[in-house]
Amino acid sequence: MIGLNQAREPAICPELKQKILIVDDEPEAVELVEFNLRQAGFETIRAMDGNEALKKAKSQVPALIVLDVMLPEVDGMEVCKLLRRDPVTAKVPIIMLTAKASEIDRVLGLEFGADDYVTKPFSPRELVLRVKKLLQRGATTSGKQETMRFGDLLIDLPKYLVSWKGKAIELTATEFKLVTVLAERAGRVQSRDALLRDVWNYDATIDTRTVDTHMRRLREKLGPAAKHLDTVRGVGYRFVE
Repeated sequence: MIGLNQAREPAICPELKQKILIVDDEPEAVELVEFNLRQAGFETIRAMDGNEALKKAKSQVPALIVLDVMLPEVDGMEVCKLLRRDPVTAKVPIIMLTAKASEIDRVLGLEFGADDYVTKPFSPRELVLRVKKLLQRGATTSGKQETMRFGDLLIDLPKYLVSWKGKAIELTATEFKLVTVLAERAGRVQSRDALLRDVWNYDATIDTRTVDTHMRRLREKLGPAAKHLDTVRGVGYRFVE
């Protein structure tokens, strides 16, 4: 177990402090995460169950949420899904922090809309670095165009909405992220490894069939709009205008 004093980071100026919502029903886990985030210069908010997390996320709109999966009242997966459906919290980065370490749990968490997935026991220092990385990524993408239109296909980033000829297409958070990443890089072939890294946040190589499975489901949901998704055999996928 890593001690509390091993994850100290340079403090951020008070006026630049960002709020992090920590959701966990284990007080010791909350204290460990809270201590290290505060040492890194962040302000923290606590929630001990899913309902409290949903209320505080909407009323205080944190910069990022550290979310346990096994929670009373409403579990973390459901909390994540509800946060992604609410326009107020749809774009808030979420790191799932859980003892459920299997690949299927990780894929499911990211499918429900988590941006990253950390398993217990964890390194507090690594968690802080992951928090900073996600916040920096959000800062660099905030200047991007908010909508992309390709003929009858519209991708609206603030609303987390994809529509074809004005009709909304129901996508999961991962499917939305996948089509958005491809559209932002229209014309350029994206390898499966690159998509695993940029959509699923996997640094290590895993089964690339994850990408193929999601692409197949995405094409089915897009219907006629799937003509924009091109398979480059032996390499990956490309968005074509």
